[in-house]
Amino acid sequence: MAFKEFQVCDRDISDEILAGYLESDRLAVDTETMGLLPIRDRLCVVQLCDPQGRVTVLRIQQGQKEAPNLKRLLEAEQVLKAFHFARFDLATIRYHLGIQVNPVFCTKIGSKLARTYAPRHGLKDVVMELERVELDKSAQSSDWGNAANLSDDQLSYAANDVRYLLGVQEKLKGMLQREGRWELAQDCFRCLPTIVSLDLLQYQNIFEH
Repeated sequence: MAFKEFQVCDRDISDEILAGYLESDRLAVDTETMGLLPIRDRLCVVQLCDPQGRVTVLRIQQGQKEAPNLKRLLEAEQVLKAFHFARFDLATIRYHLGIQVNPVFCTKIGSKLARTYAPRHGLKDVVMELERVELDKSAQSSDWGNAANLSDDQLSYAANDVRYLLGVQEKLKGMLQREGRWELAQDCFRCLPTIVSLDLLQYQNIFEH
């Protein structure tokens, strides 16, 4: 099918979009929420982008508990899912939609392991260095709860947060391999589901003395 600049879906991705994304080996994923506490703050939007640049913005309805096609996609073992700060997104998606995302690449972890020369590892900084694109983050702290009436600026912001993520992921993987830290990065990524389980049970500092 012909994808536009980005597609907007409600409640779940279509069978056609699912089939297209399942043909990819990698997928960029991000979320927009009402806040930073998954148990308190609801999930409003899930954004997806494949290596061909096909972006989907999925609006999640208040009280929605499942999205079967999204679940099938995000749990597909043959498709790597790239997030920036995966720890938060995985917790949010699991808590609100019951989805156990796997396998995962976190570009924030990758950046901290590879870009040890840099003091900042936010998405805007990493995209600026590795993709030479300056992201407009002005819509980041806005009301995402009225999903049916998101502004053009909000939709564009959501789309751009995944549009460049796979390029970043690919470059970070190369840096990690070059610096001999790729196996360490993979170990970190494999630990994320356990860390998310601890977060959702509200454990804190259990590894401290």
